[in-house]
Amino acid sequence: MTQLTTTKEAINTNSEEVYSEEGVLNNKVRSLKGKTGKIITCIAVLMSLFHLYTAFFGVFESIMQRSTHLAFALALTFAVYKPTKKVMESEKIPWYDWVFIALSLSVYSYFVINSQSISSRMSYIETLSTLEIAIGIIAGLLLIEATRRVVGNALLLIILVCLVYGIWGHLAPGVLSHREFTTMWIVDHLFYTVTGVFSTPLGVSATFIFLFILFGKFLEVSGAGQFFINLSVAGMGKYRGGPAKTAIVASSILGTISGSAVANTVTTGAFTIPLMKKTGYKKEFAGAVEAVSSTGGQIMPPIMGASAFIIASYLGIPYMEVALAAAIPALLFYLCLYFQVDLRAKRLGLIGLEKSELPNFWTVMKNGFLFFVPLIVIVYMLVSGFSPMRAGLFSIGATILVAAVMKSTRLSFGTIFRALDLGAKAAIETAIACAAAGIIIGIIGLTGIGLKFSSIIIELSGGILIVTLIFTMITSIILGMGLPTVAAYIVQVPLTIPALIELGVAPLAAHMFIFYFAILSAITPPVALAAFAAAGISGAEPMKTGIVSMKLGLAAFIVPFMFVYGESLLLIGDTQTIILSVITACIGIWGIACAVEGWLLRNATWYERVILFSGALLMIIPGVWSDLIGIAILVSIIVLQKFTLNQTEKENEPVLEE
Repeated sequence: MTQLTTTKEAINTNSEEVYSEEGVLNNKVRSLKGKTGKIITCIAVLMSLFHLYTAFFGVFESIMQRSTHLAFALALTFAVYKPTKKVMESEKIPWYDWVFIALSLSVYSYFVINSQSISSRMSYIETLSTLEIAIGIIAGLLLIEATRRVVGNALLLIILVCLVYGIWGHLAPGVLSHREFTTMWIVDHLFYTVTGVFSTPLGVSATFIFLFILFGKFLEVSGAGQFFINLSVAGMGKYRGGPAKTAIVASSILGTISGSAVANTVTTGAFTIPLMKKTGYKKEFAGAVEAVSSTGGQIMPPIMGASAFIIASYLGIPYMEVALAAAIPALLFYLCLYFQVDLRAKRLGLIGLEKSELPNFWTVMKNGFLFFVPLIVIVYMLVSGFSPMRAGLFSIGATILVAAVMKSTRLSFGTIFRALDLGAKAAIETAIACAAAGIIIGIIGLTGIGLKFSSIIIELSGGILIVTLIFTMITSIILGMGLPTVAAYIVQVPLTIPALIELGVAPLAAHMFIFYFAILSAITPPVALAAFAAAGISGAEPMKTGIVSMKLGLAAFIVPFMFVYGESLLLIGDTQTIILSVITACIGIWGIACAVEGWLLRNATWYERVILFSGALLMIIPGVWSDLIGIAILVSIIVLQKFTLNQTEKENEPVLEE
């Protein structure tokens, strides 16, 4: 139990200091102290209160809501994030960042105050004044600098390329050329309409996503996170490879709430990784299990790290449709990971934790079962048709009420204040990424390069869907290596979705496809942020951990192709087809796990693994004939291994003398 307490302390420490994946790995955040720290905390709390107010009384006009949200985020960015990790000053804000804070609040306040007139003006026809152009340029420069600090150079580079293309793209040769745009036209499009910075992604961040991030922080400070970890240990710890299975269960629950693969890795991993090493798993494998488990949380319903709200907004469908569509792929992802962990434990002869090392399951349930109530509330409200904002609001209220039942979890005014502070700071990265992606979306829409890019993809692939999917997969992973999941997904939407839809892919499947691969960049070398964070805890070599992570997450690289060709895995179609597809896909996932781990009834030979993998793929592909061939292949390998195993046992039997 001492270990569990230590973990809780580690989680609380991480919650106070970690605001983004970059902050985790590069130490780019300040630890503000004294009066300065209190001032910035008050700004963060005001940001949270603003969003709670709009969730209760209704959102303001689009530009007012979004510009207020972004003004808070920019002010907090320049207060919390250092210009570079080399800057030693970390307990106070230098003068130039105070200037940036004042500029951010002043410039974006202009959009707040004048939101009605901006919304009612005739864009591109009514010319902007010199002051309005200057305000737009300053707002853009502040956002670009904030993007560099929070998200990193990858998104910064993409923004700069887009801006250069928007200004001078008319000089480009051939199909890449577009009409010439004046500075006023570009500023107008990016800052005085809802097709640029203030477009849909920032709107979703300013409404749905913020509330769910805040909900996650209230769960965290109430002790719910520790309860779910303890419950996972109590339930899974006694089985072979128990700590690894604990990591899978705990990280899937916490990951769906947090929405950050790296932040989830460094919190739950502080407890699960040492336990995995203790029971006999190699340090690379232990780190990889936690990294993959935490990464999968973003595709785990019901919350999916809140990123799925953006998918729902783009598609114009209820959020629960996206969550339900993600259910089976998420199940297959975690089943494959679970099977691999179990097979590895079996092959190594590992056992579970000793009874003395486990918390009592019923005691844990007794002390924390009420923490299921907020999750039930949020699911019920979303299914019942309530708005996501209202669902998030009531779930926060449910968390406070549930925590108040027991003295040990009761939230004091100071703790609630701290949750409001942490929630706002945790939302910085998403807000900045969504606003910055709006610049890219705006330039793509203004120049028309999105449709041209889609045509280029189709031409390069020869109109062959599988080739187009592979190109899209590679693009998504590369973008995801330098961007948060939200930004990587948003950038992809105008570039590759039209090509996939033109080739006959259903819109929901197309969006889910690029969303999955944007997530998988967290465990894909050479820049696998979640795996590298786990390696820091396990003491393993980062690149080796990344390679093992990619192997453990193999199902996630296969399943998106499967639901593009067979929408039944997204719960689209008749019930009988869906049930059959799910059953055969689960068997196929088990076959993939056996092939990857090289173990079925005994160690598998290389050719047995190849055959197993081929049969498993056929099982995952929806279709009667592929299922029949796949099951025949899997059964034949089982029979072969059973026969050879019996032969070996007979050869090793002692000969009795007469």
